[in-house]
Amino acid sequence: MPIHDHQPAFRGRAFFWGGILLGMLFLVGFLTHGFGLLKDRGKGPEVPDLMTRQGDKILVPEGSALRSRLTIEPASAKDVSAKYVLPATVEADPRRTAAILPALGGRLVKLPVELGDCVSRGQVLAVVDSPDMAQAFDDDDKAVAAYKLTQKNLEREEAQNKIGVASDKDLDQARSDNAQALAEYARTQARLQVLGMTRSGSRASKHLLTVVAPMSGCIIALNAAPGIMINDPTQSLMTIADLSTVWVTAMVPEKDLGFIAKNLEADVTLVAYPERVLHGKVLFVSEVIEPDSRRNKIRIAFANHDRLLKPNMFATVSLVGPSRAQVVLPSSALLMNNDRTSVFVATAPWTFERRIVDPQLDEGNSVAIRSGIAAGEQVVVKGGILLND
Repeated sequence: MPIHDHQPAFRGRAFFWGGILLGMLFLVGFLTHGFGLLKDRGKGPEVPDLMTRQGDKILVPEGSALRSRLTIEPASAKDVSAKYVLPATVEADPRRTAAILPALGGRLVKLPVELGDCVSRGQVLAVVDSPDMAQAFDDDDKAVAAYKLTQKNLEREEAQNKIGVASDKDLDQARSDNAQALAEYARTQARLQVLGMTRSGSRASKHLLTVVAPMSGCIIALNAAPGIMINDPTQSLMTIADLSTVWVTAMVPEKDLGFIAKNLEADVTLVAYPERVLHGKVLFVSEVIEPDSRRNKIRIAFANHDRLLKPNMFATVSLVGPSRAQVVLPSSALLMNNDRTSVFVATAPWTFERRIVDPQLDEGNSVAIRSGIAAGEQVVVKGGILLND
């Protein structure tokens, strides 16, 4: 049986395991050296924090990288004319608007006008068949008859008193009766005049109440139809408005009322005519704040002979208030936090606090500040976002 030499295989395995052992020793030494370097590095100089907080204040320590990224400038004051842009609507002038009320109840038998019609003063708007109208004529007829009777009786008593047949007492009574009849006749005549009627005309038409236009204008609301019964004389049949002059009514926030005054220049644009700008003046500032919106009404009047301005149109009113000294900051200084606007103010070298401000938001690189910052205070105008929470 041949004898095999096993030494080469043995030597190969030895080299293999020896290599693995040497590699493990090398790895252990490398890791030990590396951890030693990291340990030595941890013992080196400490890196300063970017910023620290002390209560409501933020401190940027010496050596912090933030110091080179923050720009601080004093707040400056300038004369600024505040501009206000307010939502508005077109309204009919209340002094040129009339609700048409029937003087008496009855049945509406004639309605010769329609919604949107333009009417002239004295034009017939409606005819009402009213029993009360007939009663007013009957009362006037009775007053006329009573007055004529007392007038004749007075003349008779005066003639008899002259010849000594009638006593002074009878004459005084005749005069009193005549005065009372005259007063009643005057009352019934005045009532007919208030109703817009006279004693002329046929007896058959005396129960018809004619409603006429008290002014020229257009019918902007119609609340009646022929044949209805009018039981409430305070119920409006229609509304007439003279739209030759209209009002643009805007709502001013309560916080801006101190800058709004009568005769302030105003520019008005309308959604319907965006390319057209109307120039006017504030003619009216309400003395009462609206309780729901906490805003105050202002009105600007415009001539409207071409009828392009229609009630209930949406409009925008731009007002420029009087100039006054205000703090002005670069817009880059403002930071938005939820629904509030703030800036960072330096209260000491590299010590900052957040300050809530009330900006007058305008387009541009600078913003006027209504409150929150005084002129001369040091404000972070660039890089403040880095201090933001």
